[in-house]
Amino acid sequence: RAHTAVANLYAQSLNDLSGKPQALSQWKGKPLLVNFWASWCAPCVSEMPELSELAAKDGGKRFNVIGIGIDSPSAMSEFAAKHNIKYPLYVGGMGGTELSRGFGNPSGGLPFTVLIGADGQVKKTYLGKLKFDELKADLAAL
Repeated sequence: RAHTAVANLYAQSLNDLSGKPQALSQWKGKPLLVNFWASWCAPCVSEMPELSELAAKDGGKRFNVIGIGIDSPSAMSEFAAKHNIKYPLYVGGMGGTELSRGFGNPSGGLPFTVLIGADGQVKKTYLGKLKFDELKADLAAL
């Protein structure tokens, strides 16, 4: 089931913040951290600057980070600019909630983060605000 969710994720084409459709299959082949978020979700807002710093520090060498916003493009753009978010953000809309349900998030709670290995397998899911010590250990173990 989790494998289907990954295939489904990589089959999506979502708009980036400039409104250009982006194929998520471009992220295949390297570990990927997918963060489902919204600008109206307080724990999302508090974890994103640290997540952005983590992504920037690695620079895509060992893993990539993307954010799928369950939100309006304008709210997302404003947030990304204000907080200087360094990783790519895509507009998921309500379809983003469905995607997150496929990864075992039945209530569609946010934030919800999925760690996908280079092999396309789900390594771990995190519901709620990320614990960065745990996340860093999980990334190091990849």
